[in-house]
Amino acid sequence: MRSRSPSPPPTAEVATDALPALLLQAIEQAFNAVLITDAAENDHRIVYVNPALCAMTGYAAHELLGRNPRMLQGPHTCPMVIAELRSCVAEGRFFKGSTFNYRKDGTPYLLEWNISPVRDSHGRITHFVSVQHDLSALAMARASSDIFARTLDATEDGVLICNHLGIIEFANQGYEKITGLRASELIGRKPSVAQSGQHEPAFYTELWARLKDGRPVREIFINQRTDGTEVHCEQSITPLRNREGEVTHYVSMVRDITAKVLSERAFREQMQHDSLTGALTRTSGSLHLEKAVAESRAVGAALALALVDVDYFKQVNDRFGHPTGDKVLTTVARTVAACLRTSDKIIRWGGEEFLLIMPGCDQANAVATLDRCRHAVRQACADMLPMPITISAGVGQIEPGQELADCIERIDQLLYRAKQEGRDQVRAVRNSDG
Repeated sequence: MRSRSPSPPPTAEVATDALPALLLQAIEQAFNAVLITDAAENDHRIVYVNPALCAMTGYAAHELLGRNPRMLQGPHTCPMVIAELRSCVAEGRFFKGSTFNYRKDGTPYLLEWNISPVRDSHGRITHFVSVQHDLSALAMARASSDIFARTLDATEDGVLICNHLGIIEFANQGYEKITGLRASELIGRKPSVAQSGQHEPAFYTELWARLKDGRPVREIFINQRTDGTEVHCEQSITPLRNREGEVTHYVSMVRDITAKVLSERAFREQMQHDSLTGALTRTSGSLHLEKAVAESRAVGAALALALVDVDYFKQVNDRFGHPTGDKVLTTVARTVAACLRTSDKIIRWGGEEFLLIMPGCDQANAVATLDRCRHAVRQACADMLPMPITISAGVGQIEPGQELADCIERIDQLLYRAKQEGRDQVRAVRNSDG
C-alpha cells in the first residue's frame, strides 16, 4: 500500500463564513463527498472538502486543502477519463465520469463524480465544485451477484426464484434446459407456464397452502417442455422470510429425473410382461384381473373371461425342439393380442395357456372374438411347421355374486371339454349349464 505525506499549507481557502449558514450546514452533513477547487489556470487547488470526502479518502481536511486533486490518482486511474475531465474544465463544461482513485493508505476505490463550474456575476469561472461518491461497495455487490449468478448457471439442476406472489424473478440456465424456455420467457410469469396438466388442481392448491404457511415443499412434478414432451422433475421449494418473518420469496431447486422415471417405468413394464410372448405375467395379470372384476361390479357392466390353450404343444416341443416351441408361443400370443380390443388384456396363465380379460363384453361377443383368434392363429402358423397349429378356448362371463376363482374354474372345464371334443374350437357356458 502507498502512503501519503502531509500536504503543504493551503495557498487558498474559501472562508466558511462566506457561505450561507444553511448551505454550509447541508454540505457539511451531505452523504455525498463534496470538493471545491479554485479556477487557477495552471493548477486547480482544493479550497474546500466536506467530512464525507475526508471519510472517503482517508485524508484530514488540512491534508487536502491547497493540494491538486490529482494527488488522489494512481496506477489504475483511467488516463482517458482524466483527459476528458481536463478538457471539460478547460472549456468550462460539465463533467461526469468514473475511475479509480486512491485513499491515503494506498487502497483503490471506484469513484463516480461530476464537476460543475461556478461563475461570478460577470460570468467568469471562479471555482469548480465536485460531487463524488464511492461505488466500490456497489461494484463488489454486483461482482458478487455476477459470481452467484454464474455459479447457479454452472449447475445442471434448475434454480427458480419467485416473489411472494409466485412471479418468477430469476431462472438459471439449468431450468432453461429443463423447460426449453429462455429466462426472458420465464421472468415475470408464473411456474405454471411449464405445467403439463397431469396434476389435479387440488395438487397445486395444497402445495400453495403449505408454501404460504411458510412450510417447505418437496414433490415430483410432471411438467412439459416447449416441444410437448413430458419432463419429470424432483423439486424442493423453500420459502424465504425477511426479518419481520414475512415470506418474501420462494427458492426452487429442480432436478430432471425423466431418464430415471422412464428407466424405472421400462423396468416395471418388463416385470409386468412375459419376456417371451409379451403377454402380462400371471402376477401382474392377476392385478389387472381383480381390477377388471371390481370395476365391472361397480358399474354393473359385463365382463367376459377366456382361457386359451395351444393344441398339441407338447408334440411341437418334442418333435421340433423348445426354440421352435417358443417361436410358436410367441406367434400365438401376438396373433391373439392383435384380435383383441385395446381395453382387453392377455395374460400368460401357464406354459402354453393364456387368460383373456374382456371388460364390457358379453358372452356372445366374447365367443365371436375367440373364433376370430382361432382362425387367425391357424393362418399365422400355417407355414411354420408340417403340422397345423391351433388353439382351443373356454369362455364365460362372470356373474353377479360369483367368485372369481369359481368363474375361472368353470371356463377351465370348458377349455378341457373343447380339447376332449376335438380341439381347435371354442366352448362357452350354456344357459342350461346354470
